[in-house]
Amino acid sequence: MKRLLVPALAVLSLAACGRQPAQAPTDGDSVRERAEAAQTARRRTGAEVQDRALNRVIRTVYLCNDGQRLTVDFDNPRQMATVRNSEGGAVDLFQERSADGIWYRASGHDLRGKGSMATWSADGLEPTTCRAVD
Repeated sequence: MKRLLVPALAVLSLAACGRQPAQAPTDGDSVRERAEAAQTARRRTGAEVQDRALNRVIRTVYLCNDGQRLTVDFDNPRQMATVRNSEGGAVDLFQERSADGIWYRASGHDLRGKGSMATWSADGLEPTTCRAVD
């Protein structure tokens, strides 16, 4: 039995010494280069971001100080905005030239803003300050 046991152990020990599978390099420079290449491939240029914003409809929801909730669809190709209030009323506004930020108006309604803040004016109501929530 000793005669069979010794060769069997030799075969098992040789099998355990086989080649290890190749691994990706884990040194700092190589890992950093792969990460930078992946980030660069995903990053959009400023011109690409601006083109996307100017050539599609963007929906923004505003919560106003007077309790109104406004949903605004900015239709940039048509230079219009459709403002819907929480009661279901809707009004189409036309884009006006603004020195800074946004300005849309029509038939006694006015939407002006910059960044996440806007001022909503509706015919016969006091203007209210609104903040974009998404």
